[in-house]
Amino acid sequence: MAALVKAINAKIRSNPVSDYLCSTHFWGPASNFGIPIAAVMDTQKSPELISGTMTGALIIYSATFMRYSLAVTPKNYLLFACHFINEGSQLVQGYRYLDWHRWGGKEKAGVQGVVASAKETAVVAEDKVKAAVGAK
Repeated sequence: MAALVKAINAKIRSNPVSDYLCSTHFWGPASNFGIPIAAVMDTQKSPELISGTMTGALIIYSATFMRYSLAVTPKNYLLFACHFINEGSQLVQGYRYLDWHRWGGKEKAGVQGVVASAKETAVVAEDKVKAAVGAK
């Protein structure tokens, strides 16, 4: 049985593409891509939900591992791409966090929310008046 496993491993390792696809240089970044995908998807959510502490930690984490991915031998460009995308996404999230919590975004949204609510109330009142006038 051991000879069979050795033969299969030798066959896989003899082809550069399958060798790469069976290595941690591929599967590490491939499994790590969940973080930047989640970060990109989170840009569609309310900035109220963003954790400033976690976003800051992920910015530092991605910058560190972008550097690491180019420092190892051989250079791991897939890992670099993963952390490059995550770095950009986390910087966007960081900007959204600061805009919402520090630069008045919450107050602006509150004013816009009041205006939208007033418009909805006016439309409802207008409909009620039209119904009342039309009923006579």
